[in-house]
This record gives sequence, C-alpha cells and structure tokens, in this order.
Amino acid sequence: MYTHNKNIITAGVPVAEAKRAIVFLHGRGSTAEDIISLNNHLKVDDAALFAPQATNNSWYPYSFISPVEQNQPALDSALTVIKYLVGEIISSGIPQDKIYFVGFSQGACLTLEYITRNAARYGGAVAFTGGLIGKEINMRNYKGDFQQTPILITTGDPDPHVPVRRVEVSEGIIKKMNAKISMKIYAGRVHTISQKEIELARQLIFDEV
Repeated sequence: MYTHNKNIITAGVPVAEAKRAIVFLHGRGSTAEDIISLNNHLKVDDAALFAPQATNNSWYPYSFISPVEQNQPALDSALTVIKYLVGEIISSGIPQDKIYFVGFSQGACLTLEYITRNAARYGGAVAFTGGLIGKEINMRNYKGDFQQTPILITTGDPDPHVPVRRVEVSEGIIKKMNAKISMKIYAGRVHTISQKEIELARQLIFDEV
C-alpha cells in the first residue's frame, strides 16, 4: 500500500494485522531508519511502524522558534506529509484512536504541532525534546479536543535547541485542549533520548493499552 511513497519507511507488524500504528518523526540531520529503530528500545510489538523521511534530512530550515514565515513552505509541506500518512493508516483499517506519534527534537516539535493543529483522540504521543512551533505561538492554529489522549513531553534543562519555557508553554496549551499530558524535565541532560525517557514513554503511553 505504501510502495508509491518511497519516502516512508515501514517496519513492525504488517498493517493488516496490526492493533495500532506508530508514526515516528526524526530530528534534523537524522533519518527515518534511525528514528524507527527507536522501537527496538520502546519494544511495542503489536504495531505497524511508519517513519517519513524529510528532504535533505530536515523538516524545515531554521529553528522551531524562528518566525513561521522563515520556515515556509517546508513546514506546511511537512505537516501535509503527516496528514496524508495518517489518512492512509486510517484507510488501511487502523482507527485514529489507535495511532501514536513519536518524535525527537525537530521531529518532536513537528509531532506536537501536527497533533495540536489536529486535536482529536489519538492513541498517544511522545515528544522527546520539543515544543510548539513559531517565534510567537499562534493560538488560531489550535482547535479541537484531545479527549484525554495521553501525551508525554520530555526535555533537558538547559537544552541547546529547545528552551524549557517553550516546553512549559506548549504543555499548558495542550493541557487546556483536554489532553492527559505529562511533562518531565531532566536537569543537565544532553540533547539525546535517555533510557529513563524511554521507560517513561513505555509506562505512560504504550503500556496503557
């Protein structure tokens, strides 16, 4: 079903047999293959896995807290890639409330931006070091109701790319939209995904099923 799109890597359980799906979004300079391999640590064994590959390994050119206009049209294009992928997953028989998202860094920002612009009941989402996108947050972009979707945001303090304040503001917005949100800030953690974060994601997001 996905052979027409060479930019989407798949793994895990065949979609026709899967109980759920996970969309993985890689960080700047990384690859779809790299982020999808994160499931070797998350160990979700009943899911079809999907990871789109960004052009030139970047979803948008500048920092996520740059003015949105500077990151266009790449940002809109990236959001559209996710929208179409989610549509294909649903059309394959996996309902929206069984679709999960996992992103790191730039992919975490993109994860939060997509689900908050399209708030609904999803299986869950994990943003490893990310926040909502834009120099100023445009609240007009965010409508809908998460219907208690479990969402986890983690970050380090300080992080060289993601200010803690933006993570906190993002958490507040998403919480008001009726998400079951958890936030964990790790003092002194470098820009990576730690084993503690993986264990927290498994506990709060993936083991709920």
